[in-house]
Amino acid sequence: MKKEEPEYKKHLKGIVLNLPETPGIYQYIDENGTIIYVGKAINLKRRVSSYFQKNQKSIKTKRLVNNIRDLKYIVVNNEEEALLLENNLIKRYKPRYNVLLKDDKTYPLICITNEFYPRIFVTRRRLKGLGTYYGPYTYSAPLVAVMGLIKQIYSMRRCQLQLTPERINQGKFKLCLDYHIKTCKGPCCGLQSHEDYMKDVSEIKEILRGNTQTLLDLLMDEMKSLSQQMKFEEAQILKEKYELIESYRAKSAIVNSYINADVFTIEMNENIGYINYLHITNGAVNQAFTFEYRKQLDESEEELLQLGIIEMRERYGSKSPEIIVPFKVYMNLANTTFTIPQKGEKKKLLELSLMNVKQYKLDRLKQAEKLDPDQKRIRLLKEIQDQLKLAKLPAQIECFDNSNISGSDAVAACVVFKMGKPSKNDYRKYNIKTVVGPDDYASMREVVGRRYKRIIEEGGTLPDLIITDGGKGQMEVVREVIEDELELKIPIAGLAKDNKHRTSELLYGFPPVVIGIKQSTPLFHLLENIQNEVHRFAIKFHRNKRSKSQIASVLDNIKGVGQSRKEALLKAFKSAARIKAASEEEIAAVIGKAAAKNIKEKLNGDS
Repeated sequence: MKKEEPEYKKHLKGIVLNLPETPGIYQYIDENGTIIYVGKAINLKRRVSSYFQKNQKSIKTKRLVNNIRDLKYIVVNNEEEALLLENNLIKRYKPRYNVLLKDDKTYPLICITNEFYPRIFVTRRRLKGLGTYYGPYTYSAPLVAVMGLIKQIYSMRRCQLQLTPERINQGKFKLCLDYHIKTCKGPCCGLQSHEDYMKDVSEIKEILRGNTQTLLDLLMDEMKSLSQQMKFEEAQILKEKYELIESYRAKSAIVNSYINADVFTIEMNENIGYINYLHITNGAVNQAFTFEYRKQLDESEEELLQLGIIEMRERYGSKSPEIIVPFKVYMNLANTTFTIPQKGEKKKLLELSLMNVKQYKLDRLKQAEKLDPDQKRIRLLKEIQDQLKLAKLPAQIECFDNSNISGSDAVAACVVFKMGKPSKNDYRKYNIKTVVGPDDYASMREVVGRRYKRIIEEGGTLPDLIITDGGKGQMEVVREVIEDELELKIPIAGLAKDNKHRTSELLYGFPPVVIGIKQSTPLFHLLENIQNEVHRFAIKFHRNKRSKSQIASVLDNIKGVGQSRKEALLKAFKSAARIKAASEEEIAAVIGKAAAKNIKEKLNGDS
């Protein structure tokens, strides 16, 4: 007997199957709820799936996988963000199976010291009280670019001398090589004033904060002022500085390390509010969590978001002075401001949070639909109800289509979908009885009238929505029958096709208007499936009827061939042409030797 798969493996398999193919980080959790591994991926689904392959050769990886009981992940915009987030989480949780960076090194930072004449240098250690830090930089390129710009524009000291005003005034220092090669202006010997030096430091801080446009505006104003004063040489120096900063701004990305905030976004469905929380410290995500509230009393988005903000800040002990939200939240927290960003770095953080909550919501829906496929169909029917503003869920949808060739063998068909699934036992075929010639509108009028008059007479179930395979004209004909003749109130919609005979739009209302539904969405595919199904059913019925009439005309007046034998031949050979092509033995196998001989003699004689 095959051993049943453990529940935790089923749980993990469900998550892995629904992982997005986007950059992000993933966290493996053991039976005690402890994070045992944090990893990064350019493609989350592909990377995480590789751990659970049966042919896994690495013993260490097998040991890790055997201890995994749960999996969480965070989606990000790109690989750089994944690297930053992975680094922060590894330092925070120190997972058992992660390789920690040697010598406790981390990504490089830029430090501006708190000295009287500040130094600027790259470091991997953040020492409290030493100075102000900018970064971290996950790649060397932006770090090299910004340090190169600073070196090119500003003559900052590189020595580690303790330059205090007293020691400078006492002449304790001598000029070094940097002064003679013009990479330092000699503040150690009083050749550069403290005011001038700190002005350069102030500009460098603006560059490192990412406020290059603010700095460019200031330089432009200063250039104009110098030009008006006829100080063209000084203006030219500023112009060269301006051009270098502008070039850098166009080519490089500055990591803004000054944002300290909590970010919250929310997505809703009918009964649940999904909330994402990002805790931002120095511009880096060091906490990320998506959770959900099930509505009890029809709470609004704002009410659920308020609950989420209080819960998360209390749970994680956050004292962030700023909370970034997607819309105005009417609540006051001590020493805290609420921001609804419209652009810039804060807007990017809000978009990152929104991307995570949307992905979480989508994944939860996929998992729920795998466990209970009816949920997906109910959700799609709810979407139809919302789109058309129907009074009730369209649990039973009926769709009509006509089929004929120049009016001959005219038929119609009705297909029935119950709870989003075809109910083939309820499909109906109709031979058109009262219409002469190709008149689709008259045929639709006849069939709709016949169907619902019979349902009323027999006390059957009327549909919640009627859909015609056609546009405004077909809809009006159905409306006249339903509302004017039968005095029924059943919503009526129309599915129109484009010139390539593909479903293109949904029409609703009188006068009909186009209901915007994006193609490639599950809702569009459901409507397309309904239209294709009624068309298929009508065409099949029409072809069968034509085949019967063709066979009947060929086999009429042949001795020994009655109605039952005609039907048997139709079932076996499908068309008159195939009967003609069949051998006497093949026909005899269906209706007997004597009748087969008569048919072959008649058909050979006709040919």
